[in-house]
Amino acid sequence: MLYKMCENTRLESIPYLSFSALKKMEKDLENLLADNLLSVFFEGAPLMPIFQERSYQNEADLYALNEAGDLVIFELKRGQAGSDAVLQILRYTQDAGQWTFAQLETRFEKYSKGTDNENKSLVLAHKEAFQLEHELHTSQFNTNQHLWVVGNAANTDMINAIDYWKSKGLPIDFIPYRVFEISGCMYFEFFSKPYDIHRNAGERKGVLFDTNRSYDENSIWEMFEKKRVSAYGKVSYFADYVHPKDIIIYSHRYDGIVAAAEVIGPVKNDGPEEKYHDVRFLTPIPTRKEGIKKAMPFSKVSEITRKTFFWARTIKVPYLTADEAGKIVKELNAYLL
Repeated sequence: MLYKMCENTRLESIPYLSFSALKKMEKDLENLLADNLLSVFFEGAPLMPIFQERSYQNEADLYALNEAGDLVIFELKRGQAGSDAVLQILRYTQDAGQWTFAQLETRFEKYSKGTDNENKSLVLAHKEAFQLEHELHTSQFNTNQHLWVVGNAANTDMINAIDYWKSKGLPIDFIPYRVFEISGCMYFEFFSKPYDIHRNAGERKGVLFDTNRSYDENSIWEMFEKKRVSAYGKVSYFADYVHPKDIIIYSHRYDGIVAAAEVIGPVKNDGPEEKYHDVRFLTPIPTRKEGIKKAMPFSKVSEITRKTFFWARTIKVPYLTADEAGKIVKELNAYLL
């Protein structure tokens, strides 16, 4: 719940809405979740989306994998829904729990068209996404299922039904959302599992930022030569997640961490396809002529921070604290000098 703090310790509750009250479709809620599953909602425990429902099919709204290869099944409800919604997701889970690896991979192939993972096996995409030392064996996928119902925080009938099945040992949980309208702007509140841990957006942070190698080999050289960090095309909005004083850790696909810089300016546009920030480099940088000669292994970042990252995105979540970013810059300088 959101409260306005008034005088004399008095709190005033802010009324909230559901997607149905906003005349939004359930598909709108599904796309909102799928598009932000990794970079925003599950910052501390990222998930890898592998499939969204198809029209007129008896399927849940969204399917994802965690690092262990477990299947996480999302059923989304934009307005009030009764206990039958829980029975519905149980039926979906019964079906999905019997999917073979080949069936999982077929769904992933369709979902990944037009993305970095197109033409990749699910095993390889999963390994790269979570930067695992070894690929999971196909038998390790979908051995367990986790059921998450996303719905309006006021949906007490559905919450009671989920609590009942949880008490019986079923791996099911409820993720509430609320929509607030404040001074003409819409705000979306979402409670991600397990503890809704998110970095304070107002604090300086470290950002593992992809150099766009999968789409353009020259992007890294343009960024270094123009002293900027850039995001392109459909994912150019990721530049909006970066702010002055943030520390950028440049992640170059297949090679490792190749440079670090501090953001020194606001977000800007360079044509319709590129958003960028000006930066000040904190490490030596490679040149186009000499190419990438030295890089720090991706695994070193996990070793320093003791965090698991979802690497298959422009921004690799979770974000780093300023202290963690400082340690990586120090270690990176030792690698590059």
